[in-house]
Amino acid sequence: MAAGSFRRSIASQLSKVLDLPPENLIKSISAVPVSKKRHVADFQLSIASVIENSSSDWLAQDLHLQAQQLAERLKCDSVVSEISAGPGTVNFTINRELLAKTVLQQVWKDGSEYGVKSELFSTVPRQKAVIEFSSPNIAKKFHIGHLRSTIIGNFIANLKVALGHEVVRINYLGDWGMQFGLLGVGFQSFGNKEKLKSSPLQHLFEVYVQINKAAEDENTKQLAKDFFRKLEEHDEQTLSIWKQFRDLSIEEYIRIYKRLGVHFDEYSGESFYQEKAQEVLKMLEDKGLLQKTIKGTGIVDLSEKKDLSTVSTVMRSDGTSLYITRHVSPNLAAAIDRMDKHSWDTMIYVTDKSQSYHFQHLFQILKLMGYDWAERCQHVSFGLVQGMKTRRGEVIFLEDVLNEVRSRMLQNMASTKTTKEIQDPVETAEKVGLAALIIQDFRGLLSSDYQFSWDRALQSRGDTGVFLQYTHARLHSLEQLHGTAELTGVNVACLLEPEAMSVLQHLLRYDEVLYRSSQDLQPKHIVSYLLTLSHLAAAAHKALPVKGSAPDVAQARLCLFQAARSVLASGMKLLGITPVTQM
Repeated sequence: MAAGSFRRSIASQLSKVLDLPPENLIKSISAVPVSKKRHVADFQLSIASVIENSSSDWLAQDLHLQAQQLAERLKCDSVVSEISAGPGTVNFTINRELLAKTVLQQVWKDGSEYGVKSELFSTVPRQKAVIEFSSPNIAKKFHIGHLRSTIIGNFIANLKVALGHEVVRINYLGDWGMQFGLLGVGFQSFGNKEKLKSSPLQHLFEVYVQINKAAEDENTKQLAKDFFRKLEEHDEQTLSIWKQFRDLSIEEYIRIYKRLGVHFDEYSGESFYQEKAQEVLKMLEDKGLLQKTIKGTGIVDLSEKKDLSTVSTVMRSDGTSLYITRHVSPNLAAAIDRMDKHSWDTMIYVTDKSQSYHFQHLFQILKLMGYDWAERCQHVSFGLVQGMKTRRGEVIFLEDVLNEVRSRMLQNMASTKTTKEIQDPVETAEKVGLAALIIQDFRGLLSSDYQFSWDRALQSRGDTGVFLQYTHARLHSLEQLHGTAELTGVNVACLLEPEAMSVLQHLLRYDEVLYRSSQDLQPKHIVSYLLTLSHLAAAAHKALPVKGSAPDVAQARLCLFQAARSVLASGMKLLGITPVTQM
């Protein structure tokens, strides 16, 4: 990794002066973010960070003074051309030509793996992760929360795979419960087999809405209870109706997820854990964890003082298992089963933050049951999105959102001059529109609520997914026009302009940004990095033309733009965006 060789070189000189092992210093040396306002150094050493990682007491005094004294003891060499002290930092500027050559060579050599091969990840053990995300309820709305869960879960899975981990993607469907009693009865009254085959999600939702209107009727209630009871008793005819609902729904989900560029290794669901949920209740009872209230409800006491101040209800008074043991929310039976089946190192659940308590309870109960691996379960929660409506009104199906963003994007593209040349404008509109949705969603902290705006998401200028796609397409067209540059023999002395240097300095930081996202699973670090990269590349493209320049200058600039496009494409793919080559 380009940044890695420079960090090692700086650490090696520091280690001699500070009498500390170089590996202790590497994490304290970071690439400096590019500034539009002033020239900045390439790397800085944080004195506070060295104190934190050092057992010696040589750094007890004023940080600024320490930085100055340390800077004076260090010497420039063939790698470092300038050393200066800042507030609590020592700053290092790398020899300009060496920086340009090293960065371009590394991007060229590593290709799509640039950044992930960094020594920052060398101490991170390769693991197996199970990620549960999306998890819609059959016959109910695929609301915007499911969309967020889908794109966030997909990002986490992509990042883990890129870093060499093994990932199992699970979609845990809401495919059981009393709503299927209602649905079964509803289908007998309002169902249509042709509509079920052609658009199962929509038709089942329509049937569910219609039967819900009649659900107040005692006779309908009884019929629904009877249907669900038959389902629980594994009545063949009832099960085959349910199975048809489930299978056709999954087929349609797969088709829609494909449009999103998302796939799952396993479609699981509540229905899988009926008998196992009963086994879990028996285990809780055997371990003395299951208590009964006066009304006969089964609870687990989660309070520290065992005074029932915090309890989790796991069983209704009629003996059926409740939300925590059988529902779309994470459940004990599924968690235990997945450990048996996959022997995972970490399990991540991606749902909205309203389910945080369920997760706390779930992990606590697993711990009480003696499962130490509960420590390795993680809930990645996200906030609510307000205001996402299509032109026809409220969003009910994921497909409505995808169709809406595609049609709005097509309209925007039709009003620009270049669109006529695009081979497949519909496909391009879909990819650009999806980038717009993802970037708007990923710009802030995942746990934050935000107000959705079509106009803001689809702007072609500013910090949007459309701008990222536009930049990628523009850089790609440069390669189409001038051919791909050969790195061998490139004269890096032609890349010393500030605009070129800013792009190269920014490329240096990519591994640190990936490392940060891998630590907190927040995509915003990568989003912010790619938006800055696009702005820097746009400024360089304007200031440093390829066309009309001397051959060696044109070749060097072409190499720079290729490197920028390569890293931009890799980052976009991690976020779940397919880069377009025409726009």
